[in-house]
Amino acid sequence: MNNTFSASISKEFETDILVIGSGSAGSTAAIAAAKSKYKVTIAERYGFPGGTSTQMLDTFYGFFTPGDTPKKIVGGIPDLVVNRLNKTGNIFLRPNTYGAGTGVNYNPERLKQVWDNLLTESGVEIFYHSTLVGVEAIGEINKCIFFHKGLGFFMIKAKRVIDASGDADFCRWANLPFEKAGEKEPAQSMTTTFRMCNVNLQKFAEAGGKKMLKQKMKASVESGKHPLPRKEGSAHEMCQPKCISTVAVKVTDKDALDINQLTEAEKEGRRQAFLFEDFFREEVPGYEDAKIIGVSHQIGVRETRRVYGHYRLTREDFMEARQFKDQILLCGAPIEDHRKSATGESETFWQYVPKSGIYGVPYGTIVPKESDTVWVVGRCFSATHDAHASCRSMAQTMSMGQAAGLAAVQSLEEDSNAINIDVQKTRNKLLELGGIVEIPKNEADTSRNGWANNF
Repeated sequence: MNNTFSASISKEFETDILVIGSGSAGSTAAIAAAKSKYKVTIAERYGFPGGTSTQMLDTFYGFFTPGDTPKKIVGGIPDLVVNRLNKTGNIFLRPNTYGAGTGVNYNPERLKQVWDNLLTESGVEIFYHSTLVGVEAIGEINKCIFFHKGLGFFMIKAKRVIDASGDADFCRWANLPFEKAGEKEPAQSMTTTFRMCNVNLQKFAEAGGKKMLKQKMKASVESGKHPLPRKEGSAHEMCQPKCISTVAVKVTDKDALDINQLTEAEKEGRRQAFLFEDFFREEVPGYEDAKIIGVSHQIGVRETRRVYGHYRLTREDFMEARQFKDQILLCGAPIEDHRKSATGESETFWQYVPKSGIYGVPYGTIVPKESDTVWVVGRCFSATHDAHASCRSMAQTMSMGQAAGLAAVQSLEEDSNAINIDVQKTRNKLLELGGIVEIPKNEADTSRNGWANNF
């Protein structure tokens, strides 16, 4: 435990359930937990919610399985988020039979407000600009130390904690066991996303669209004309007219938990973004007058710490399309491993779920070992490198969040520890919310579950 802050604490707060991190997993967890009599608090290091969903991306993946006949396998609070976005006209579906499947594209700036509104309406106490810097005690009462530049060090005492920090920050400070990405297999690369305006999308499509873009990227790399980091990458239409968003930058061989390496990664990501701007303007029809109008709030980090839970999702679970009695969500996303190849090229490895194309994720993957009062959700959940590369899509992390929020409430109601709750009760509550925990058996079960007809 970290015991160095006691003399410096300027203020103390108390709550029943503390969620650390307001990304898609954390925000969903807080909203789910707040549907109870217990006080729920969320602490976020930035000044807005959403994490990856608002800092760097503009598409939810994982709601649907890939392929020609996609099935909708995520529901509940994630549907509520989509419906709110749809009411504002800031969303559309991007059908995709390859890659991660159909994407739900949205305006990330509007999503910040949607998360704000849903958290506030649910009665969640929100602390923005609050960074976790230590844990002084863990057990019946978890004492979490945060830093705010105006308040200094302050403490939040919580009966239950949901670590949705992305980097498993609470688990690290509390000395709960985890694996650091890169210790066994190479950690996935990092990506600075960027957005461009004034794109003539019709001209781009008439010139061959994505197929043409792929060919030109490959030719530019092989000729050396544009020193791009990879031969493949995506540039897709946004909700905003004549704008596109990318997943093209690729920064490898950097440790996102090392201050110097992360600093260099941020600089390198921005450098690559403007290499791509030059490439697009010079080589790609429709982009002659386009310009970058924004880069991601920070570089996108795919994996750092992965907590050891009471169950660890594995590649074998993925390959066997396994189902579990205590599963709390479904995943049909392929293994999407952004890595450096054996030849040094920075490309992406894809592998699809065999058999049914859908596997279950058991409850034990979100309950860390050696703790009775903690859950972990988002990209730091309990999984091996390969399984993590499949189950890190935001629809799945939102599903983890709503399960953890309900489980935390249930543990307080039953006065039981995290791993010993009746998981079937949790599953029933998920179903009441509209969650999906079993493979859909017919077409009616694969509907959009309340999504607007024109969406």
